[in-house]
Amino acid sequence: MSLIDTFSISASGLTAQRLRLQTISSNMANAQTTRAEDGGPYRRKVPVFEAQINNFGDMLDKNLARVKVTDVIEPDTPVNRVYDPGHPDAGADGYVDFPNVNIMEEMVDMMNASRTYEANTNVVDSTKQMANKALEIGRL
Repeated sequence: MSLIDTFSISASGLTAQRLRLQTISSNMANAQTTRAEDGGPYRRKVPVFEAQINNFGDMLDKNLARVKVTDVIEPDTPVNRVYDPGHPDAGADGYVDFPNVNIMEEMVDMMNASRTYEANTNVVDSTKQMANKALEIGRL
């Protein structure tokens, strides 16, 4: 495995986690949106990750995979129905459909994505330091 492979794997992780953080931010920003583009309440979105396996090279290369976001889905969890007959989006029964977004769950996901992003940046930094040390040894 080369340094380029290490950077490539970490870069794919950074890209995936950035998209995950953007999705979480969108979910949190729309946690009270009762009227989305389709007319109903906003629906929570979740990115789907998939490993991209390298089919060439030796066994180590085949076991190292990059991550790719293949889709952003809307889980089929039910919306939150709240009785509020005075709300402009209340139905005839007085209930309002609010998004299926749980702020606490989104915060936990955000912390997890932030830590994963940070771990990938640490790998990039460590790889850079190793490359610099190798160059120093080569100069001696």
